[in-house]
Amino acid sequence: MERTKMRTGRAGIILSAVLIFGWPVQAIAGNAGESGRALTAADYARAEKFLGANTASLVLRAGVRPNWLPDERFWYRNALAGNASEFILVDPRENTRGPAFDHAALAAALSKASGKAFDGAHLPFAAFAFFPDGRTISFQAEGRTWAFDPKTKTCREVEGGGVPAAAAAAAGDRPPFRGAPESPSPDGRLAAFIRNDNLWVRDVATNAERQLTTDGAKDFGYATDNAGWTRSDRPVLAWSPDSKKIATFQQDQREVGEMYLVETRVGHPVLQAWKYPLPGDEVVTTIQRVVIHLDGPRVVRLKMPPDQHRSTSTDDIKSRGGQFEDVQWSPDGKRLVFVSTSRDHKHEILREADPETGEIRDVFEEKVETFFESGGNWRFLAGSNEILWFSERDGWGQLYLYDLKTGEVKNQVTAGEGFVSRVLRVDETSRVIHFLGMGKEKGRDPYFRHLYRVGFDGRGAALLTPEDADHEVALSPSGRYVVDSYSRPDVPPVAVLRDASGQLLLTLENADISSLLAAGWKPPIPFTIKARDGLTDLYGLMFRPTDFDPAKKYPIVNNIYPGPQSGSVGSRSFTAARGDTQALAELGFVVIQLDGMGTPNRSKKFHEAYYGNMGDNTLPDQVAGMKELAERHPWIDIDRAGIYGHSGGGFAACGAMFRYPDFFKVGVSQAGNHDNRGYEDDWGEKWQGLLVRHPDGTTNYDDQANQNHAKNLKGKLLLAHGTMDGNVPPYLTLLVVDALIRANKDFDLILFPNRGHGFGSEPYMMRRRWDHFVRHLLGVEPPKEYEITASAGPRQR
Repeated sequence: MERTKMRTGRAGIILSAVLIFGWPVQAIAGNAGESGRALTAADYARAEKFLGANTASLVLRAGVRPNWLPDERFWYRNALAGNASEFILVDPRENTRGPAFDHAALAAALSKASGKAFDGAHLPFAAFAFFPDGRTISFQAEGRTWAFDPKTKTCREVEGGGVPAAAAAAAGDRPPFRGAPESPSPDGRLAAFIRNDNLWVRDVATNAERQLTTDGAKDFGYATDNAGWTRSDRPVLAWSPDSKKIATFQQDQREVGEMYLVETRVGHPVLQAWKYPLPGDEVVTTIQRVVIHLDGPRVVRLKMPPDQHRSTSTDDIKSRGGQFEDVQWSPDGKRLVFVSTSRDHKHEILREADPETGEIRDVFEEKVETFFESGGNWRFLAGSNEILWFSERDGWGQLYLYDLKTGEVKNQVTAGEGFVSRVLRVDETSRVIHFLGMGKEKGRDPYFRHLYRVGFDGRGAALLTPEDADHEVALSPSGRYVVDSYSRPDVPPVAVLRDASGQLLLTLENADISSLLAAGWKPPIPFTIKARDGLTDLYGLMFRPTDFDPAKKYPIVNNIYPGPQSGSVGSRSFTAARGDTQALAELGFVVIQLDGMGTPNRSKKFHEAYYGNMGDNTLPDQVAGMKELAERHPWIDIDRAGIYGHSGGGFAACGAMFRYPDFFKVGVSQAGNHDNRGYEDDWGEKWQGLLVRHPDGTTNYDDQANQNHAKNLKGKLLLAHGTMDGNVPPYLTLLVVDALIRANKDFDLILFPNRGHGFGSEPYMMRRRWDHFVRHLLGVEPPKEYEITASAGPRQR
């Protein structure tokens, strides 16, 4: 209550802020005087118009996502005006593009069959599949599966058994099984799942279940998914291509420390506890690798010590698609190759296992000074007995070809400046690789993705997508065709069809943003500035109010994400909204996103810029960049600088307020991992290094901890966290709160009861974030308790 009462006297608080910060009184008063009033609900409603929920539907004919058919035709769904849509079918062999079916006829037939009216522009499904006859289509609507015959223009309901498996999957059909999350076999006949810490399989056709392991136990289960910061009931495994074997592990967490969160409720609270290893723990999670043969079944343990719970691409052992990371089978299922990663990510060993005996052979290893990453870009080439390997040993992300028998390098495949970001296709017959690369084209934004082709021997390298833009590509199953959607942050997408040589065959779509522009939207402004060293180019985006007036002075707000696994800007492709950056700018700010040194997709030196010093958080680059922008643009008021971020961005935003207290005047820190000694082990030990305790009691983790710098706060800081955040525990924010209290510092705190990690885009958090900057950086009063809704209309309590 006292805090609420204090806020009623806002003018006094603003005056106090001027005295404490040393801000020029003219800057605050001048801005408030220019507006002549407090901001209103109408101002917030105008800002809300530019949130993604309100702008996404204004971009039409964008985002072509091909659904490939066995004959290399493909279909995609187009968004049209008025929430309408259409399905397009493309035949690359004939260079034709047209409706996938008669939309009006299907709507009429479905209306007649279901007893509910539909129209062809608003069909009640988003996916479909062809029957083997090539014309009848299957789709799911109204909770039922239907078949439409375009020849007879009739629609009939189809029982599950009458739909081809591929059609049922594409149409959205689900099997009747409603048990634990599953991992389907390649042939689609079986599905693996976990029950009581053991691995089971289910026959998809009959639902008959079979137990594969019997000795799984609590905290020592098979295929269990728990990295501490993320966990699920879905099994982590790799099926052999013939669906006869499963490569997985028995995960040992028996002596690993636990994390605790308590649900807020009336009556007794509910405790959640699970294994969550931390940097420096003597015991962390390990895995004991096994191959499970379904004939029997029988379990073959690989003859090696337990492996660390690590991978070459993420801070987990499963990929984003849920597959067992760094494990690859030969096509015949008789050979298994995998990579073992050391606890500190500095030592990789590629190994081959015999699935029958469990015998292991070390093929080759790579050691680095800081951290190793493959980005998931290595491949087991069983046909030629080779390994395609990713390494940054020459300073850039390159591909190398190894002899699997000898473990020797045969040749370097890619070379020169630039980064191999993703291997898309490896053709062992033609010995050609297709990959996405970044930074290989001089004079272009180094974050633009381009498609390239190169031979195994490094010859014949070719750029296949020449336009100066960011390219999202999808290759056909044979690799003969490419769907390429290219755009920039400020230029809408064009989708085209190319052949394997990059030759343009057909223009598919030109995105229509006329409605977006009519709504007043303006694109972000790309910019380039120099890094902390005064030499390295850094790239970012700037957002200004749509009624921007160069005669005015605008506070500058930095929306930060410091990495090290990603950056602030994210994709360089076109999007109608990037979080709430444009919405916040609309309230009277210049908002920027800037990728600083220490973020990925550049050189190795660039990425490891602050290895072992996570408190850096790219902040020297953010400050240098903001100052340079202010020197270029007199309408930026550098004396009114703010910053906000979520998760790693919350860590950085809070650190900015403590480490640069005379520069950053206002900050919002959400869900920050403020001291990585309390965050998951894989993250801290990869980017900060293994925890080292010195004789004087200090550690190499002390400086990165935000609470150790809290006494420096001068500005207006808002902290926020979800009380059930199982990714970044809320205790990390409470460490900062405790330090601020001990230092007798004023600050604001919001705890979101029972929320997890993703509360940052919740309307309440967004509104409080806007209020914080409006009140303390813009110097005017926000509308009282404005409610952000799904629509753009203003609503106040």
